[in-house]
Amino acid sequence: MTGRVLPFIGSKMAWAGGPKTMVATCALAPNASPWTLDGTNTWLLHAPGASSAIIVDPGPSDEGHLREVVEQVAAREARITAILLTHGHVDHSEGARRLSEITGAPVRAVDPMHRHGGEGLAAGDVVTAGELELRVIVTPGHSSDSVCFLLPDEGSLLTGDTVLGRGTTVVAWPDGRLSEYLVSLANLRDLTERADVKRILPGHGPILEAPGAILTSYLEHRMARLDDVRDAVAGGAGSTADVVAIAYANTPRELWPAAELSVRAQLEYLRDGGEIGAEIC
Repeated sequence: MTGRVLPFIGSKMAWAGGPKTMVATCALAPNASPWTLDGTNTWLLHAPGASSAIIVDPGPSDEGHLREVVEQVAAREARITAILLTHGHVDHSEGARRLSEITGAPVRAVDPMHRHGGEGLAAGDVVTAGELELRVIVTPGHSSDSVCFLLPDEGSLLTGDTVLGRGTTVVAWPDGRLSEYLVSLANLRDLTERADVKRILPGHGPILEAPGAILTSYLEHRMARLDDVRDAVAGGAGSTADVVAIAYANTPRELWPAAELSVRAQLEYLRDGGEIGAEIC
């Protein structure tokens, strides 16, 4: 059935920054929008008593936000020794270079364009700050350079935009690929079981408990959206815009530009599998 309303994924409660786990504090960036939910979650990772800290996704180049991050770390009598990016989209990465200038900490990212004085990030890499250990999990799909970070000691998984705290994410075609995204979601679901992951710390929105169930919901949602797209094409949709209007009829119109990116990724996936022709572009 096209235009179906799927079960809500994530909490509807308001989200604010502050300490969230023993080592993770969220500094919520002031860039709330329909695309970024409450704003970008800048994650400050610091083991109690340690002299060093890691920042994940500095967010926008907002001087007040970046200074707040620095002050929160300084209040713990620590310094920032690494700045990591889950991916290069501007709402996560724009402030990275400025934060590096303020602190002297290197910026590490998969994409060389977003590195500043630091190395890349690859599967199996481990970043440390005192006794804190952060493992790099490569998860392309939302974007080609997306990664997640696992805090094995406390069972937290930082997911950037691969998994959001509310709703589901866009597959940012053409850089993002649905085939890769489905594999990444399945790998993360397996990881939650192997590594006893207890919670997801997303790039936007609130913390998610029961990560295995959340990832299963994400996979089911993607399969349902593919059914919607198939139905729209079979029903005579002649353009990407037509598919969006049918398959995302219950999505707010302000999000249709994002939905169009996902639809293009879905159409590509179906074409690659031989299920539809190339007539819709």
